[in-house]
Amino acid sequence: MLKVAIDPTYEPFTFKTADGKPAGFDVDIANALCDQIKRKCEFVEQVWDSMIPGLTAKKYDVIISSMSATEERKQEIDFSDKYYQTPSRVVLKKGSKFTDAASIKGKKLGVLKGSTQEKYALDNLKPAGVVINSYEAQDQVYLDIKSGRLDGTVADFLEVTGGFLSKPEGAKYELVGPVLSDAKYFAGVGVAMRKGEDKLKADINEAIKTIRTNGTYKTLNDKYFAKYNIDVYGE
Repeated sequence: MLKVAIDPTYEPFTFKTADGKPAGFDVDIANALCDQIKRKCEFVEQVWDSMIPGLTAKKYDVIISSMSATEERKQEIDFSDKYYQTPSRVVLKKGSKFTDAASIKGKKLGVLKGSTQEKYALDNLKPAGVVINSYEAQDQVYLDIKSGRLDGTVADFLEVTGGFLSKPEGAKYELVGPVLSDAKYFAGVGVAMRKGEDKLKADINEAIKTIRTNGTYKTLNDKYFAKYNIDVYGE
């Protein structure tokens, strides 16, 4: 058994089906990796900003939930090799201009608490007068955009496209401004684990290589992202 933490509010990477089962790209990747290392995945739901404390407290074995392997996080925990890497973007109403932080002064943006997008926004946008509100779950951000309490968000571009922009409530919004890919904030996504788990790390790294070469990864990539015509593994 491998206990895998997920935050199921991050469609299409992690979400729950109508009958409450965990689903998404991260979930399918986790199951594929578990198949390779001959262990069964047991998914544990966890609020995002408690992910790392829960891992260090041994509530679960790994986090497979779109966690970027930033240098700051590596001070506390360890990561496998990356299994995907996609940039983030700012989302605002269609026609909005975002050239730099000053150009959206006064706008209210919602971000996921404890996320790399939150850190980016607090470091780079808030000092210029952008209002940053942090939320326990990304889907709560979209509800507040829909209700008019927020002007937009900073989010992974595939997640915000699948979880908001492609839906009726996101019809009046779009990706604006430059692609956000500063490695300080937006490093590749890996499997997170406690420090010292060298055997587990080696096994998972080998499993990632295997699913990349045996066609499994492409099948899962195409299942979720074929319409975008990209390989989310990145460069």
